[in-house]
Amino acid sequence: MRYSIADLPTIMDKLHSRLRIAVTYSGDKNDPDTVIYKTHNPRSWKSYQKVAEDIQETLKEIGFKHVFALPENKNLFESLKKHNIHLVWINSAGVQGYSPMSHTPAMLEMVGIPYVGHHPVNAAKLDNKYAFKLECQGCGIPTAPFINWNGARGMLMPKVNRIFKLSFGSYEGPFVVKPVTGRASLLVHVVDTIDELPDVVDEVYRRTLDTVLIEKYLGGREFCIAVCGNVHFENSRFIFQRKPFAFSPIERVLEEDERIFTSMDKKSITGERAKLMNKAEDSVIIERLKELGQTVYLDLALESLIRLDIRADEKGDLKVLEANPKPDLKKPSETVTNLICIGLAEYEMNYSDLLRLVLANRLHQLFTHKMHLIGHITELMT
Repeated sequence: MRYSIADLPTIMDKLHSRLRIAVTYSGDKNDPDTVIYKTHNPRSWKSYQKVAEDIQETLKEIGFKHVFALPENKNLFESLKKHNIHLVWINSAGVQGYSPMSHTPAMLEMVGIPYVGHHPVNAAKLDNKYAFKLECQGCGIPTAPFINWNGARGMLMPKVNRIFKLSFGSYEGPFVVKPVTGRASLLVHVVDTIDELPDVVDEVYRRTLDTVLIEKYLGGREFCIAVCGNVHFENSRFIFQRKPFAFSPIERVLEEDERIFTSMDKKSITGERAKLMNKAEDSVIIERLKELGQTVYLDLALESLIRLDIRADEKGDLKVLEANPKPDLKKPSETVTNLICIGLAEYEMNYSDLLRLVLANRLHQLFTHKMHLIGHITELMT
């Protein structure tokens, strides 16, 4: 079949009653049905089951009749086969091991099931702060100066380390030390002086048994912006644009005693902690944030929703810090929301529209560029 963006609404309507979707969440390695042998988690584990159920429920409300929430575990293939799944929405972040974000997309590619999410290389790269910043640096995308350190090499000696001096020059602090993979700002430290650095780096390594990222501390305002694909949602319809869809930038509000944003596990995201930016006062910054998000999406050849964390330095210059390849998509309530949904009203969108947009972008990519991967889905259109 031939496809154009004008066909997308018809395709989605037809798929409502025919497409069988699984939404995954992370299995618990302590459950005997999840893994064969328990190993190490370098990044903090979370199930994301509640969010998977939010997505499942909302997709059903949109009109999809067959949607299942399934755990990512050793029995995933059997579950997918049992439910005759055609498409997987990856809402899991891995069970255990290194590069866990890449495990599910790699397994799905092996068995021939398309998915909503990043392909294995991008999933691993976006979740690995060092790999992500390296690629940004190579593309000319501004990021804070950084190095990584593997504690297996022994204690870091910054004053004589060649790479450290190459990256930081005469700068002696403050620094930010963080796990190379992780979530929710856990185990992230601000270190004021170069002399304190080795002990903090060693502590993070001992806690994670993984590479540690060290970067220059930026003292300016902190922002985040989410970006999706080239299918946009305007006036309740889908249109194709040359640039990816950039959601409203959000400013993260730091309290007086906060130098970095506190983990969402300790403080929920509320309107007081994250806010829309003032279009009159911050129009230039808003446009720059959108441009940065779109540049990252295009230059890194991404294929699914991401959220970028961006911070200004003391001069006000914006630097991309890290990417979240699986932004929080919990359904907003009266008291708690997620960073993407805060600005949906500016686009006359709601939570259902957000999920519809993410799915529409993936279907558009599959029908435009990867028809050879979805013969079992195109058969549903006849």
